[in-house]
Amino acid sequence: MGCHDPVPPGCAVPLAMLAVGPGVTDDDALVVGPGLVIPHRELTWRFSTAGGPGGQHVNTSNTRAEVRFDIAASPSLSPAVRDRLVAHLGESVAVAAGDRRSQMQNRELALERLAGRLASALRVATPRRATRPTLGSKRRRLDTKRRQGERKRGRRTRTDED
Repeated sequence: MGCHDPVPPGCAVPLAMLAVGPGVTDDDALVVGPGLVIPHRELTWRFSTAGGPGGQHVNTSNTRAEVRFDIAASPSLSPAVRDRLVAHLGESVAVAAGDRRSQMQNRELALERLAGRLASALRVATPRRATRPTLGSKRRRLDTKRRQGERKRGRRTRTDED
């Protein structure tokens, strides 16, 4: 495949074979967060026609971009990070973007979505600590129960009380 050959729809292409844009080389990487950087050579791209509005442009241009990252085979991840990502996302993760008319914009959007997905899988939720209810919250709960009971008692008819 030469530098100027078009990419057929549905073909998976490594990023090294694509012209990524001005100032972007194969040495650049996707920065997910502090300490987690994924080289672009580990990402696999696939392009296809995007659905939706756009007229004939949509039917002829491969603007929809799908990026796939093989988590299990990535040499750039530490074992702990790899295990956490595989547990949350599976052995590989794929993200697609076809929102924009330009393939370049869809590539950037797909990379942002991939970074967001990886970052959210790595985020550790702080465990909830059980606390006792405050005196004020207990009083408010009991006041509400008392008012609700009075409201229901006021709805009764005389025959219900007998």
